[in-house]
Amino acid sequence: MRKKKIYRRVLIAFFLINLVGIVYFLMYTIDRKIPNEIKIVVDRKENFSFNMPLKANIETEDMGVISVNDTRVPSNQIDIDFNEPFSLQSSQTGQYKMSLKLFGLINIKNISLDVIETVELIPCGIPIGISVETDGILVLGNNRILGVDGLNYEPSHNRLKSGDYIISINDMKVMEKEVLISEIQNSKGKDIELGLRRNGEMIKVRVTPIMTADGDYKIGTWIRDDTQGIGTLTFMSTNGYFGALGHGITDVDTGLLMEIDKGTIYDAQIMSIVKGKEGEPGEIIGMIRQNEKNKIGSILDNTSQGIFGSVNHGYRLKDDFKPLKVGFKQDVRLGLAYIRCMVEGTMIDYEIDIERVDRSNSNHSKGLVIRITDERLLNVTGGIVQGMSGSPIIQNNKIIGAVTHVFIQDSTKGYGTFIENMVNKLE
Repeated sequence: MRKKKIYRRVLIAFFLINLVGIVYFLMYTIDRKIPNEIKIVVDRKENFSFNMPLKANIETEDMGVISVNDTRVPSNQIDIDFNEPFSLQSSQTGQYKMSLKLFGLINIKNISLDVIETVELIPCGIPIGISVETDGILVLGNNRILGVDGLNYEPSHNRLKSGDYIISINDMKVMEKEVLISEIQNSKGKDIELGLRRNGEMIKVRVTPIMTADGDYKIGTWIRDDTQGIGTLTFMSTNGYFGALGHGITDVDTGLLMEIDKGTIYDAQIMSIVKGKEGEPGEIIGMIRQNEKNKIGSILDNTSQGIFGSVNHGYRLKDDFKPLKVGFKQDVRLGLAYIRCMVEGTMIDYEIDIERVDRSNSNHSKGLVIRITDERLLNVTGGIVQGMSGSPIIQNNKIIGAVTHVFIQDSTKGYGTFIENMVNKLE
């Protein structure tokens, strides 16, 4: 009898574990296949196929605006079966809410349905030089300093943290590290008050500079106020804006997204290319043509999805750069696609294979896994190399994404972001 009870309990426990595992797998699959946001273009029919046991309701007070499967639904609550292919179309722009229910019963997710105007972008693939100044002076870290008395000091310990931005000293605004260093020298060892921006919050701290053996006063902090690098221009919009990189500019020491005050992108000349190989990502080595003549535009925003800004009034692309329609997440397919870049000095669309599509929202910069298949590009770069981030991805004559990262162990493979994510930031 006792053995039967134990056996029954084991079976029940096994059943519950399996049930939890099935539910977890189902929820993971739903989250991976169905995004939190769906975009469609006004007056354009978009087709979807999720093949999931889900039903969705679209709530709208605009009668007859949205049609499902070519049928206008004159109701403020439209039902959609996600287990079957379906199409959506809207006669006007707007934002609508979709409530997703498992088996039509359990509400598990809300989706934003955005109906937007037609979007056309000019895919570029042009190498660019990037120069940015931080919004404040970035703190990289603290270190010990040797005082004039031969003792070690850490004046900034537990006061300044990696990722802080120094914005003032003794209530005087400061944006350049040279000015900060000069003011620390002028303190002659007296306490200074630093105004900081830490995680968006404004705080003040007091630090006592220490005289070193060479007679300088220091606070034992590594700082930076600007950075430069080589990347790729992803697109220009038809109304004078640009997007580049596909990921944000992060500080090489802290790994944090840099808060920038201003920045500029310039034409860049590729000097040489270090080919990528297993365990060692390659690199584009270039020269930034940092003058007004070669200025492409001004950076207005540094985000996790790339850098964005306005195109310089006098800058013009060559005639062979034509606008393409934007392909949203639902348009992306496994298989043949192209990346556009100019590593050989001219604009070339190189063949790639899209191996995986992840429409979830877990990591926007890694929604696509791509493999370089074009021998021309492999011969030049060995695959994806540093500096190619931002190269536009084109499929079925639509711009659908941008290259973001390379696989360290296999330079022929890398990640890409959906262009939809970049358009969201551009908006």
